[in-house]
Amino acid sequence: MGSIRLGRYYVTPKRTIYPISSVARTPGLAVILDVSNDHGGLDGAHPKRWQELFFRRRSTVSGDQLLTLVVLGCLIGLFLWDRLRYDVVALLALLASVAAGIVPADKAFSGFSNPILPLIGAALIVSVAIGQSGAIEILLRRLQPMMRSKEMQVGVLVACVAILSAFMKNIGALAIFITAAIQVARRNNRPASEFLMPLAFASLLGGSMTLIGTSPNLLISAVRQHLTGQPFHMFDFAPVSGGIALIGVGFLAFGWRLLPRSRRGSASDTAFAIEDYTSEVRVLAKSPFAGRTVGEVEKLAGDVAIIGLVREGGRRQIPTRRWKLYAEDVLVVEADPQTLEQFARDGNLELVGSEKAPKKMPEKALAMVAQDLRVSANGGPAAAREKDPPITNRPTPAERELSTVEAVVSPSSDLIGRSTAMLHLRERYGVNVLAISRQGRLRSTRLREMRFKAGDAIVLQGHTGQLPDILAGLGCLPLAERQLNLGRPRKLLLPLAILALAIISSSLELVPVAIAFVGAAVALVLCGLLSLKEAYGSVEWSILVLLGCLIPIGEAVEHTGTAKLIAASMSGVATIMPSYAILALVLAVTMLLTPILHHAAAVLVMGPIAASLAQQLGYKIDPFLIAVAVGAGSDFLSPIGHQSNTLVMGLGGYRFGDYWRLGLPLSLLVIALGVPLIMIVWPLH
Repeated sequence: MGSIRLGRYYVTPKRTIYPISSVARTPGLAVILDVSNDHGGLDGAHPKRWQELFFRRRSTVSGDQLLTLVVLGCLIGLFLWDRLRYDVVALLALLASVAAGIVPADKAFSGFSNPILPLIGAALIVSVAIGQSGAIEILLRRLQPMMRSKEMQVGVLVACVAILSAFMKNIGALAIFITAAIQVARRNNRPASEFLMPLAFASLLGGSMTLIGTSPNLLISAVRQHLTGQPFHMFDFAPVSGGIALIGVGFLAFGWRLLPRSRRGSASDTAFAIEDYTSEVRVLAKSPFAGRTVGEVEKLAGDVAIIGLVREGGRRQIPTRRWKLYAEDVLVVEADPQTLEQFARDGNLELVGSEKAPKKMPEKALAMVAQDLRVSANGGPAAAREKDPPITNRPTPAERELSTVEAVVSPSSDLIGRSTAMLHLRERYGVNVLAISRQGRLRSTRLREMRFKAGDAIVLQGHTGQLPDILAGLGCLPLAERQLNLGRPRKLLLPLAILALAIISSSLELVPVAIAFVGAAVALVLCGLLSLKEAYGSVEWSILVLLGCLIPIGEAVEHTGTAKLIAASMSGVATIMPSYAILALVLAVTMLLTPILHHAAAVLVMGPIAASLAQQLGYKIDPFLIAVAVGAGSDFLSPIGHQSNTLVMGLGGYRFGDYWRLGLPLSLLVIALGVPLIMIVWPLH
């Protein structure tokens, strides 16, 4: 016979209860037991019967702990109220904590010096560069033959998102694949809603595999460093989260059938479901199409419709299928950008508008694009052109590189009501208009004479570094990246090499992970892969404000003893539960808190509580911290806990309850897989 350790106490064969000295100062539950067996004593290995009689709580809540609980309650209440933006709520909570004295005034903004913040910002910048590199388009092109069945179409896309999310921010990986998923859905006459929610969930599963993939992993690493002096490393999460992601991706490949079939979102219209572009191409002298009829060319081209023909500078005419084509004919065609690119290349055709490269604008003129458009609207093009600074700078070879981008004309754009010819876009703004898409066919107007309308999708060609500023000045919103290579240069290897160098150097602990990724972001800008405006624009500043405010509050939860107070309350239930059930409880509670708070707030609140609970029960803290990270990164039950879920809600036309249809079984799967994996990889003792 021997003694049994139960919660904070040892129970001996003589039924004497001794407190564990290491946690004797922690307020908690005094456990009174009536323990007996058939031999009149306690057999530590084979107890026959023991029964808990009652719990007695010690009322030793301090003033600071009470104030901390009030701040946390108000924080949760404001998040649930959802009238104020989450970063404003975090600022209010921080100010209230300082006013209450639970966060010292001189440490109020210490969260903004935490290396987690520059790491998250740098990871977002790297994500944008990877998205623009063209690597994703090449990957999808090679995987296209695999996507024949419905399950494989969803399965291949969610697998790609999960893998990519492990090495860049998961919201960035999802944004890259949204347009590709919508295109696959359109080609196969399927609603986009069958793809988008599985993609969002896959980005969460994949992001949990590495330190940089998702914010909860970064934050739980900061909690561990605060508690033990050592953070988690790059791939510490991979054994557990990788196994969950592998099974989760398999589930999503078939689980999309749980979603309603009738959902139709904004992915079916405007910027995402773009009708075929109307464009003009010139038949060159050596074109294989010269001498063929319109019908023969359409048959060879496949999904290209020739809707007009301009010959010898004349008016636009509607040709019959028997019309023969000659060199210098201008064909007005309708096709999506990918088909148009293939058509022009196969037929040795020249896109009208691209034969003259636009001039690179000086910085002063670039900054005045929007103002110039407004002057043009009031005083006419001629008046505006007189004020244009002369374009005298000679572009370097790097500056002569041209990119092609898709954009949509916003309702506030000054382009509305005017045509390319009226605006002289090439001469004054340094861009060519290569194609226009509009709901409703345009049959009788030349491309350069079409007047822009709100919602028009356009293909613009311009100098790589200046396109973002020009788009902003014109009032156009860039669309998500697609495989669009109409004159666009691709720098595939350099951004991938920079990312690989950052991952390897941080994995080998040559430099801290924050230094590695900030260095990668700086290298991307110095190499010209991103402009400064693109780099700063890719950072989610509201998220950084949220984290900077919540980190001191999370530390206050720990140093005021509130975490131990809550953990001691939980230990009363945990003492009668097996270890795997305690881990499952921590994981499930974090999952449920994440939609109410924010995934970052859930980690900063639950992390210290889970660590204190582990210490009181005599376990290592690492398994419990991993459980918190997995739970906060597995927000499948609502559209508001994580940006990935929010991003696809409108596009897929989802309702709040739709997330439970697919998310609840996936959450149960995560718990069922996560708990044994955590116990195997991160032993409790």
